[in-house]
Amino acid sequence: MKSSILNNSDIFRIMENWAPKHLAYEWDNVGLQIGSYNKPVRKIMVTLDVTESVVDEAIEKDVHLIIAHHPLLFKSLKQVNIDTAQGKIIQKLLINGITVYAAHTNLDAADGGVNDMLCDLLGLDSREILLESTQEKLFKIVVYVPESHVDEVSVSLSESGAGHIGNYSHCTFQSKGQGTFKPLQGTNPFIGTENEIEIVNEVKLETIVQQSNLQNVINHLIDAHPYEEVAYDIYPLENEGKQYGIGRIGTLNKPMELKSLCEHVKDVLDVPALRVTGNLNKKVKRIAVLGGSGEKYIHTANRKGADVYITGDMSFHIAQEAEQLGLSVIDPGHYIEKVMKKATKKYLDQKLKQNKVEILISNSNTEPFTFM
Repeated sequence: MKSSILNNSDIFRIMENWAPKHLAYEWDNVGLQIGSYNKPVRKIMVTLDVTESVVDEAIEKDVHLIIAHHPLLFKSLKQVNIDTAQGKIIQKLLINGITVYAAHTNLDAADGGVNDMLCDLLGLDSREILLESTQEKLFKIVVYVPESHVDEVSVSLSESGAGHIGNYSHCTFQSKGQGTFKPLQGTNPFIGTENEIEIVNEVKLETIVQQSNLQNVINHLIDAHPYEEVAYDIYPLENEGKQYGIGRIGTLNKPMELKSLCEHVKDVLDVPALRVTGNLNKKVKRIAVLGGSGEKYIHTANRKGADVYITGDMSFHIAQEAEQLGLSVIDPGHYIEKVMKKATKKYLDQKLKQNKVEILISNSNTEPFTFM
């Protein structure tokens, strides 16, 4: 991306290249929460939650955009009462012109998202999706290119992410033919003369593209193509695309006692205390992980052969049920999702390194519990 002043919508697009909105659950509310798509942005702050202390911090640091994991607005509002905690937050955001954007269950499911971040810290290998939720749609894009520009357009398509089949990249099919067109009055044709029919040797270039990357590929195609008006077709495919879902299940390099795993979790996820069920001396190796509230999926973790399930917000009776299944549970709390702050900053720093946008991590602690 060229160095220039970016708008919020540019940042949203960069985030959605990583965590497409269609990966989010239907009940979730991701994307713009409060603010503007079009306002210029020079300073971004990343946070897990949008609390009043986070907003006060953003105001103090002259932040233009807050990127949060947990949405500020889960449900539709019927009124904004500034005497309530939520109403006061909304008032401060609007008065100070601060936009809020949320990437929640879509960031949970994305490659390199919250659950992968947790697995990286825990050192889990041979990962699989714990609960599949979405299969990405695939499209075929077909474009007609003059022979002189086939290589340039083909490379642009491939470099923008089209043409990936399994472990192969730059996959295209090319067939030669002739294209006809007549430039009308007011046109500025790359080839041909106004009001005269032109016959041009062209190549029909075909490739495959994921739904989440379709618009990006089209933009690169139009930029690389020499014609004033680019002729291209898009066809939906029945081929099976990449699977996405929440949670991960993987293996430790070598078995360890459950007690040792608990200490490892406390250390790498930076939690002062946790809750655990099961025999602390039991050797464990296959670990399921789901950041946030994952108690609904104990049977999924058990069915996939997990020795231990690491997740937050485990209730009493569900923990008993897991214990009866023979599945140990480690509950380090919901706040472990704070791992997204550093990872999101790292991602944005890399994507925005040519732009004058400063990325901050919120210093506000939004963990509601004090461990004693």
